[in-house]
Amino acid sequence: MPNTLQSVFDLPDVSFVENDTLKAMQERMIANYEKRYKELTGKQSSLAPADKMRIVLYTLVLELYQIEMHVDRAGKQDLLKYSYGEFLDNLAAARGVTRQQAAAATVTMRFTLSEKKNYVIGIPAGTRVTNGDGIYFQTLEYAEVGIGDTYADVVAECTEVGIRGNDLVPDQINILVDPIAYVASVTNTDTSDGGAELETDESLAERVFLAPASYSVAGPEGAYVYWAKTYNTSIGSIKPVTPSPGVVDIYILMDDGTIPQHTVVTGLQAYLSDENIRPLTDKVTVKTPTVKNFKVNLKYYINRSNSASATQIQDEVTAAIAEYIKWQTTEIGIDINPSELTKRIVAAGAKRVELTEPVFTAVEETEVAQCDGQTVNYGGLEDD
Repeated sequence: MPNTLQSVFDLPDVSFVENDTLKAMQERMIANYEKRYKELTGKQSSLAPADKMRIVLYTLVLELYQIEMHVDRAGKQDLLKYSYGEFLDNLAAARGVTRQQAAAATVTMRFTLSEKKNYVIGIPAGTRVTNGDGIYFQTLEYAEVGIGDTYADVVAECTEVGIRGNDLVPDQINILVDPIAYVASVTNTDTSDGGAELETDESLAERVFLAPASYSVAGPEGAYVYWAKTYNTSIGSIKPVTPSPGVVDIYILMDDGTIPQHTVVTGLQAYLSDENIRPLTDKVTVKTPTVKNFKVNLKYYINRSNSASATQIQDEVTAAIAEYIKWQTTEIGIDINPSELTKRIVAAGAKRVELTEPVFTAVEETEVAQCDGQTVNYGGLEDD
């Protein structure tokens, strides 16, 4: 399936004012004035740069050009490629799509007793825990440590929406804010995930573009992509595959290239199991891609003729390498391609690149490349 977002923004450019410019409008205004002056008076008129009439006309042009730009913007707000903010919200509504609101991260918390009890210990819904650094979670439902048991696991949600509650690794959330009798310790057993900011214009535009595929229940590849992104806009790459008739495996990756946490996978699994989304004939399973690691190991050189901008080029090469790693690792099924890395480094201003790693490696449609280390050395200036 093609990159849908790229498809949206690669559409041809349009202009509702025929790509007019301020300079062109100024020239037309002066030419029209001089032409009309001659028609009315029979005399030739040539407005000098400091002529007061030229200054008056330039002042009018500024206002007229602003009006023209507003006309152009108004027209473009009906086009998905250009629409933004509230304009995009209204455009999306015409296809039954609304902007996803910010969401809070979730995590599994384990409450452990000091010893076994011959009676049940209740853990109230709303019990708060924290990592000690200002991030708080609260349990979503009432839970119990059963007779003879020593612990109970319960899902907790961050008390604030957004990505701040994400990526807290196991044992990092370990302070009980609301004491419970006989509970000796508390800790998270998985990494917190699922927190998302208010959906961006870019993400919303992509879902609007995908929306027609959702008009029937999921079945086409684009429909599964649409519903997965609707569930959590922090999910980036989505790859539905059908290993056998009636079976759909959906591989997902977060938009920063990380492997989704268990809570995201199980949450999406439950969401896609809705009979209004999943065809009755499909057995849908949400999975994470297999990781294929690679390293970056290279040395690059800069032309001596570019010595004055060598520091800037080094910064741009560093940025190019980071962009390459992002490109390589945020989409499922992209082959590990060293030629792409070389191209980006040369485009950033390097003369040449001695590339040791990565080497070209085919990546299967259910795999994702991940960089597990990089060594980048600057070799200095060389004669052109």
